[in-house]
Amino acid sequence: MIMNLLRLLLLVICTTSFQAGEAPALITPSGTAVTTAPTPTVGGVDATLSAPSSAKVNVGGLIVSIDQPNGRSGFSNAISVMLLITLLAVAPSFLMMMTSFTRIIIVLGFLRRALGTQSLPPNQVMVGLALFLTLFVMTPTINRLNTEAIQPYMSEQITQDQAVENAKGAVRDFMLKHTRKNDLALFIRLAKEERPMTAADVSFTTLIPAFITSELKTAFQMGFIIFLPFLVIDLVISAVLMALGMMMLPPVVVSLPFKILIFVLVDGWTLLMQGLVASYG
Repeated sequence: MIMNLLRLLLLVICTTSFQAGEAPALITPSGTAVTTAPTPTVGGVDATLSAPSSAKVNVGGLIVSIDQPNGRSGFSNAISVMLLITLLAVAPSFLMMMTSFTRIIIVLGFLRRALGTQSLPPNQVMVGLALFLTLFVMTPTINRLNTEAIQPYMSEQITQDQAVENAKGAVRDFMLKHTRKNDLALFIRLAKEERPMTAADVSFTTLIPAFITSELKTAFQMGFIIFLPFLVIDLVISAVLMALGMMMLPPVVVSLPFKILIFVLVDGWTLLMQGLVASYG
């Protein structure tokens, strides 16, 4: 299910990225090739030089074919493959920016800085926790993708284009739900677009930066709230050390054990996870 979800999200990204040009023709996961246009003939002679060229790449079992339309100047096969590989390289960034990963990883980073534990927890633990927490938060959206797009497409009940549209609708609804109206209006105004009548009229190129901006703003607000109690502890420890005349002793060295002790006593990890999940309603 996870592999099918990644494939379908890749289709969404490819469809959005190639709006300005000719979209790449994707072959179904079962391996059925998309029929290319027949070779044109001129006076009974095959005009093979003007036939559309095709480049196929197998990516995790998903065969992608990039065709050049007949009669139009297009990229060569090598350039098409290079563009496709570049798109696949940045696809994880697109997927992380379109989910709750951004807010979660920033809040976890604020917590580590507030505690003053330097590299503890390690980056691998922080990223892994953020990924699994993102999967937990995105479970309703993933179930909707599976029900409305993946399963009907795998059972050949809907076409590939319909599956992509259904997937885009599920992701769009999630991002719209957690995007501030002011941020969305800002990017609509910057793009000089007409005011959309419905949520379906909002383009992905406008919705994604608005969603990211809202996520950053919310993450920094949560980080500020996390910093406050630890800042109070640092101030108290600094005042005590100054009163005792221990000016050469760094307050961070003394306050770190107290911050860790208080964080453990109040069950800080549970409160943090609860707050992150609750922030998505």
